[in-house]
Amino acid sequence: MNELIATQGKEISSLREMPMQRDDDIDVRALFGTLSDHKWLILAGTGLFFLASVLYVLMATPIYEASAMVQVEKSMPNVPGQQRTTTPMDGPTGSQAVTEIPLLTSRSVLGAAVENLSLDIRSSPRRFPLIGDFVARHFASSRPGEVMPPWFGLDRYGWGGEQLEIARLDVPDSQRDVPMLLVAGAPGAYSLQDAEGNLVLRGRVGQPASAQGVTMLVRKLQANPGTQFDVVHRSELAAINELAGSISAVERGRDSGIVALTYRNTSPQLAARVLDQITSAYLQRNIKRTSAEAEKSLAFVNEQLPKVRAELNKAQAALNEFQKQVGTVDINLQTSALLNQVVALNGSIQQLRTQQPEIARRFTPNHPAYQSLQKQIGGLEGEKSRLQARIAELPDIQQGLFRYTRDVEVTNQTYTNLLDQAQQLDIARASAVGNVRLIDQPAVDAINPVWPLKLPVVAGATLLGALVMIGFVFLRQMLDRGVEDPADIERLGLPVYASILLSAQERANALPSHRRRRHLRPNLLALSAPADLAMEALRGLRTSLHFARNEPKNNLLMITGPSSGVGKSFVASNLAVTTAQAGQRVMLIDADMRRGTLHQVVGTRCEDGLSELIADRITLETAIRRVAGTENLSFIPRGELPPNPSELLMHPNFAALLEQVAARYDLVIIDTPPVLAVTDAVVIGNHVGTSLLVVRFGYNQQREIALAKQRLEQNGVQVEGAIVNGVEKRAGGLYSYGYYGHRPKAA
Repeated sequence: MNELIATQGKEISSLREMPMQRDDDIDVRALFGTLSDHKWLILAGTGLFFLASVLYVLMATPIYEASAMVQVEKSMPNVPGQQRTTTPMDGPTGSQAVTEIPLLTSRSVLGAAVENLSLDIRSSPRRFPLIGDFVARHFASSRPGEVMPPWFGLDRYGWGGEQLEIARLDVPDSQRDVPMLLVAGAPGAYSLQDAEGNLVLRGRVGQPASAQGVTMLVRKLQANPGTQFDVVHRSELAAINELAGSISAVERGRDSGIVALTYRNTSPQLAARVLDQITSAYLQRNIKRTSAEAEKSLAFVNEQLPKVRAELNKAQAALNEFQKQVGTVDINLQTSALLNQVVALNGSIQQLRTQQPEIARRFTPNHPAYQSLQKQIGGLEGEKSRLQARIAELPDIQQGLFRYTRDVEVTNQTYTNLLDQAQQLDIARASAVGNVRLIDQPAVDAINPVWPLKLPVVAGATLLGALVMIGFVFLRQMLDRGVEDPADIERLGLPVYASILLSAQERANALPSHRRRRHLRPNLLALSAPADLAMEALRGLRTSLHFARNEPKNNLLMITGPSSGVGKSFVASNLAVTTAQAGQRVMLIDADMRRGTLHQVVGTRCEDGLSELIADRITLETAIRRVAGTENLSFIPRGELPPNPSELLMHPNFAALLEQVAARYDLVIIDTPPVLAVTDAVVIGNHVGTSLLVVRFGYNQQREIALAKQRLEQNGVQVEGAIVNGVEKRAGGLYSYGYYGHRPKAA
């Protein structure tokens, strides 16, 4: 026993060094075979995705999209009375839409839509989970104001036709963004509750109601008595931010100046109204920007007019006084020509000085455009100085008359220009237009929602389902690398004696454990379905064992497996029946004194069996049972469950028992516990002449099989071969490997 335990510590380290030979090349045929083997699983999963997508398309709330289009010109139109200066340094400015799009979605524009449409007040009827929205959408009222009667008496839910329009809702700042509940009462009446269900106020439609700092005015209420509405007054900033997230503004084409606007909402009417409010507010603000420029210029002109008028009156008075003193009222032809030139120069200088503020606003003093303007003004001032030098050569009377006449002419011209400019600016302010044009009015397709798109959603979900299921199959195949190819077992040095097909008849005959205890009759496939393909494989195994055994030390055959659930008892019992039907005397022993169930398969009781026999409490004749349905088969059950199965198997009585039955029977088949679970199989294996390892198709991993083989061999038990049980038909072609059994050459 100590030697058995000592050897287990070496198994894992030595197994790690054992090379696992697998082909790393991708086998396309095997991949398609795997898909074919799991086609029903893939189809079922894909079908579930298909049904889920269909339900989603039917149940999802449709979303509608309103669209509009505006054109942004490259520059603002010139304001009458002002001249926009263009300099040689000005280059192409590009599209104005780049800067107008942020203005279009700014808080000032969206805030107007939120305020005008009360988008900061959200209200919606409560719907029955899952189907409530679907039922409400498909309700068709036969008359205005009709509401669907509640289903199943659930009047707190809205079932279709409900309307709630809140004209005003003022709440304290602490109640903003806090949900409240409005409950419809008798026709025209309602009550408002807070989040905890406490009554806040009661009111009627069309009448303001106020209580506890909350003021509410309901414009319209159409619902069954008892219907509940979720109401929340959001902060203005939260409503604007939500609206901004739903608005899309994109320029159509590079530098085209065409901006496409879209807005999505579950209500097509609200979507169109929101977009109409946004475009209207944006156009008005664009016009106001233009008129504001004219208004500022007009204010400046109106401020200068009284000053210039006073200067004109002062100049005329000075001219009249001078003429009285000198006794002359006119100037000669030469002086008149000089006067005209000076007046013209003053007009040019005044025009350039009018442009100077705009140039100073657009450019720095070091900019060439600003310096060019200053140079022009300097040149005109120099020409004016030269004319004044010529005027200085005139007689004193002519000089004085010239000076006073010049002041009157220049001031009068300035005053006339200001009056004309004031009239033009006043007209511009009243008839200002912006640089934005509304090309397409907001419109929405109320018949075809933009979401969900039925065909793409269903097709996409179905394709996704197929891909997910295919990925699941491959992932499961990768994670659960149970042996499916007998060649993988033979690479471990274990010849495969037989590949037993998975028997549908065996699964149908299998009874639950509680029923098998009451039905003491054989449940053997060899008796109930001898023509089953699994039985053909077992007959092939019987033949393989007959030719493969090369003078074993005895006629004891151990059937074991790496783990439980591999079908050891199925193989041992039906192999025993098949061999007995061939005319040999066979003894079947259930040596699993821990969890053995072979007595249920044979159809007998487990008492008075192997454990009692080894303990020398009963005789061999008492322990042996006859199996109904076959003449040459005897059976020894496990007996009562002992506290020390391994110690019993190491008792000399067990070896003596095996010698007795080996002498009386042609073949003794022993069903043992799993190798990797306990040491019982190792103990039994040292007494038998032949040991076979049962492997479950697609269940036992190659490393697990190698570890079981190694544990047996390290303890002196030679494993002659393996039996692949539960083979399923695969597209890869493993079906026929062990149909008639594999016959390895005798060693």
